[in-house]
Amino acid sequence: MSTFKAPKGTYDLIPPDSAKYLAVREAIAAPLRNSGYGYIETPGFENVELFARGVGESTDIVTKEMYAFETKGGDRLALRPEGTASVLRAALEANLHKAGNLPVKLWYSGSYYRYERPQKGRYRHFSQVGAEAIGAEDPALDAELIILADQAYRTLGLRDFRILLNSLGDQECRPVYRAALQEFLRGLDLDEDTLRRSEINPLRVLDDKRESVQKQLTGAPLLRDYLCDACKAYHEEVRDLITAAGVAFEDDPKLVRGLDYYTRTTFEFVHDGLGSQSAVGGGGRYDGLSEMIGGPALPSVGWALGVDRTVLALEAEGVELDIPAATSVFAVPLGEEARRVLFAKVTELRKVGVAADFSYGAKGLKGAMKNANRSGARYTIVAGERDLADGVVQLKDMESGEQTAIGVNEIVAELESRLG
Repeated sequence: MSTFKAPKGTYDLIPPDSAKYLAVREAIAAPLRNSGYGYIETPGFENVELFARGVGESTDIVTKEMYAFETKGGDRLALRPEGTASVLRAALEANLHKAGNLPVKLWYSGSYYRYERPQKGRYRHFSQVGAEAIGAEDPALDAELIILADQAYRTLGLRDFRILLNSLGDQECRPVYRAALQEFLRGLDLDEDTLRRSEINPLRVLDDKRESVQKQLTGAPLLRDYLCDACKAYHEEVRDLITAAGVAFEDDPKLVRGLDYYTRTTFEFVHDGLGSQSAVGGGGRYDGLSEMIGGPALPSVGWALGVDRTVLALEAEGVELDIPAATSVFAVPLGEEARRVLFAKVTELRKVGVAADFSYGAKGLKGAMKNANRSGARYTIVAGERDLADGVVQLKDMESGEQTAIGVNEIVAELESRLG
């Protein structure tokens, strides 16, 4: 028994379950790669100020949940709590927006870190796949990303998720709503921290999950009633494009998301089979974020989908992913000469793309065949001294139990043919 355990609020991905996570990541990424999004990878830590400015000084992520530390050189860094700010920083640093092909379309996959109270579906280390379209203000781009996420989930077999949609307005109409909401909040019985938050960013109070707060928010002014004509028209076009694509959604006038950088379109994917942690992903438009972190005006939109919660959603629906066996062929040598010959054949099979494994450790036939069964291989190659003297090996079909002798030099071609 090891002295050490995974830190609280984290988990290890271990076979065979880890195959589910890989399959989910691939399914989410596939429609993105098919739609012009290129892969980007950023460091696991960034300057603290990147998140303080971008995510928002008043957010729980920055004030309570971010893992921040000082290096030996005196730099203030933080483990990344989300992906958008890092991706935009990298795109600006590399001047991708100056290449003349906007929007810059990027996707990413990685680990993120927040100091939260651990519970099912909420971890301190979690995995996301995200997409960002940088440098274009176009309702079709917002619609594209929502449609691609919907496509990814349906490809996985998920059905019981809902898409919530709202508009948060822009710099013209949101200040008017902000003032109206602040006036409403000042009349409520709120604790000091919540009142202070309402003065910095009152929309964050609408996202408060405490029942004592939510009860008091009944009758709060709604942003949709304050949208300017331009934001109304923009939002209607997003809705029309999604509807025309056959993607169902629900209007949610109270949806604000937990980050300060969102403007106009905001959306969330929720799954009712997950209990209190029902959000499996979300995103929206963030037209002012580039300027917040020192870049030029670059209207952008994006989302992040939780791999962990998507796996939980699949389990809640009883969806079994069609994951191919890790091994197609398992070789069982009996004797030193057979070890040499079959190891060479396993290497040849791997070179032509056949997933093959080998019985290591000089096990007897019974133990080696148990390993072959556990591997999930469709075929097992068994060879002893007598077989090799005749120039053959025994090829066993693990599904039918049928066993046939084939020539040593025919192994690769025969298995390629059988496995297609």
